[in-house]
Amino acid sequence: MYPPDFVTLTPDKPAVILTGGPDGEDRVQTYRELAEGAARLARLLVDSGLRPGDCLAILAENHLRYFEVVWAGLNCGLYITPINSHLTAPEVTHLVNDSGARALISTRKLAGLAEEVVADTPHVLLRLLLDGTSAHYAELDTAAAGYAAGPRDDEVRGSFMLYSSGTTGRPKGIRFPLPDTPASAGDVQLLNGTARMFGLGADSVYLSPAPLYHAAPLRVSAVLHSVGGTVVVLPRFDAEEALRAIERYRVGAAQWVPTMFVRMLKLPPEARGRYDLSSMRVAVHAAAPCPVDVKRRMIEWWGPILYEYYSGSENFGSTGLSSEEWLAHPGSVGRPQGGVLHICADDGTELAAGETGTVYFESRGAGFSYHRDPARTKAVSHPAHPGWRTLGDVGHVDTDGYLYLSDRKDFTIIAGGVNIYPREIEDVLVMHDEVVDVAVFGVPHPELGEQVKAVVQPVDPADAGEALAARLLDHCRDQLAPFKWPRSIDFVPELPRLDNGKLYKKPLRDAYWAAASTP
Repeated sequence: MYPPDFVTLTPDKPAVILTGGPDGEDRVQTYRELAEGAARLARLLVDSGLRPGDCLAILAENHLRYFEVVWAGLNCGLYITPINSHLTAPEVTHLVNDSGARALISTRKLAGLAEEVVADTPHVLLRLLLDGTSAHYAELDTAAAGYAAGPRDDEVRGSFMLYSSGTTGRPKGIRFPLPDTPASAGDVQLLNGTARMFGLGADSVYLSPAPLYHAAPLRVSAVLHSVGGTVVVLPRFDAEEALRAIERYRVGAAQWVPTMFVRMLKLPPEARGRYDLSSMRVAVHAAAPCPVDVKRRMIEWWGPILYEYYSGSENFGSTGLSSEEWLAHPGSVGRPQGGVLHICADDGTELAAGETGTVYFESRGAGFSYHRDPARTKAVSHPAHPGWRTLGDVGHVDTDGYLYLSDRKDFTIIAGGVNIYPREIEDVLVMHDEVVDVAVFGVPHPELGEQVKAVVQPVDPADAGEALAARLLDHCRDQLAPFKWPRSIDFVPELPRLDNGKLYKKPLRDAYWAAASTP
């Protein structure tokens, strides 16, 4: 099923609830409003020259009408490319051009940014704002006003073409063949897998505390609209606001990233105890490995409802595990789900249980490719087994087949020939009461090759200095082997943590390497 079906069944049911508007009030979009708005926009897209296989780009904050655009594109057979609303104009221009987008839809809030990319994106046929006008963008409602609000007879299913976060390089477009199905059939594989993981149905209320331009919030919300449930969206993540939304809307399922858990755990005890969270049945988390202490404390607080998975937008493999499994295998990200996992040395040799190497999935996503980048597509494959592909992570499996991630391969520190994995050090430091966030990476050393550097975002910027650094080093000495201790600690007001939970560490590290190479 898909939203137009629920115009008949539950027309006035909330499809989307956006919390905390400018006036402090939550706002609601019904299934009728969602489906009819999407239908009008779909007809406008077709009349403007877009055809199945073309791309529609969305540059928007978490907006009440975001899913009108999503469903209009899905019902036209288009690829939908959501764009991070925090990017610069050159970064947006690159994504619009690389994706080949023929339509770009934005919002009044981001109109200035949308205008900046006009001159360098001449192939775009249609430019619209969801809630206003600007020099080169028409208002969606005005442009679509004359079109019928019902489904077209020739609707075909589109798909998403998402871009990687770019934490280790320039973002890569992830492209799959379009499904050969009517729009009303939906994406059966995605629907079945996601609905099973979250236990979604028509009575489900799902909380999306993350930006909608990321893969998981976008896909899960689309699945929920395919079964007739309600999506509750936060404009931006706020720890206490998330708890309030769970209580107010009796949220049963939500997806999180570990940094959100850290922020909620660091709320004052009276704030954490203020809200009734008993409606929560499943709290899924992914995007980055969760520190052991953080996850243990979340299970103690919420009960054994956490479900973790490890995957990527490339969708060529995944692992997963329940809270009960995790308690028996703390630190694991689970066992393979419907595929085969391989741990390999740098030369491609497969390693035994307990040995650390590159994580490969024996791929079940044969149609995957990086858009316009065959070299990158090939680079993720095993040298001897093209069907084995990697997301670039390093880890090991135990004798029960559970995977434990060490870090991104690109961020492994090699000091005096010894491999050091920053994630382990970050997990220790982030649990210190005076730390909000931390990044650990290698910096040049004349004898060892690299040494461990920690860059810390303190709770109180006024505390940044030698005394806090000494306390943090003492904290590390209590929990880490000496070769893992940071050799120096720097402080910054804020780390470049993406709002999908991933740390944008490469430019931070590169700046230190560049400074070291300057005479």
